Amino acid sequence: MREMKLDWLKIVLVEPAGPMNVGSVARVMKNFGLHHLVLVNPQCDFLGMEAKKMAVHADDVLESAVSVPTLPEALQGCVRAIATTARVRDWEKPLENPRDALPWLLEEKDKSALIFGPEDRGLSNEELNYAQKFIRIPTDSIYPVLNLAAAVGICCYELAENAKESNNRTSSKTELAPFEVVEIYYQQLESLLLQIGYIYPHTAASRMEKFRQLYNRAGLQIKEVAMLQGILRQVEWAMGGKSDRENL
Repeated sequence: MREMKLDWLKIVLVEPAGPMNVGSVARVMKNFGLHHLVLVNPQCDFLGMEAKKMAVHADDVLESAVSVPTLPEALQGCVRAIATTARVRDWEKPLENPRDALPWLLEEKDKSALIFGPEDRGLSNEELNYAQKFIRIPTDSIYPVLNLAAAVGICCYELAENAKESNNRTSSKTELAPFEVVEIYYQQLESLLLQIGYIYPHTAASRMEKFRQLYNRAGLQIKEVAMLQGILRQVEWAMGGKSDRENL
């Protein structure tokens, strides 16, 4: 079988609770050539016997899995992230079909992640804010909920199929800003907007969610983030200068 070259892509599981589910995820990842598993605050022993039993010949995926306390830490170094959700939400950004959305991840090798939520609740709105795109696997309305490993398997298959096709295609390369760089800008923007009274502490989260959606649609590049940060610094300087003049 032709090597699929997807071992660089992060599969991120947020607070997985079932060791057998994690083991099954590791197995299906290896089936399709993915090896980079990241667990956010895991609620189970992902290196225990139950997990290894379900992993079968994918022990190496489990043993090399990275455990981190928060989702932002899991996304360090990433410039593209897609989150999965089973629920229809009030988002300006539409829910996409995996077949349509997942090829977007393959355009940034070594810098992309696919995020799955906890088995019992899925991803929260706050967790979804860290992704630029959102996918929903179409299922029958009578019983729409997929097992975690099944959802990962479907997405891994679609990624592998697109990876084989993309080997024969070339795409323009843009220097998208890493996740952590954009997060710093969001923090700076929120701080400034609070200072000038455009947002208030009790509405900051919902208003900043709108800004995140706006910038996620744009796909900020490194130079663009630097430009936006420069604007914030200039506004802060101007505010300080105005205050000084008023006190003369």
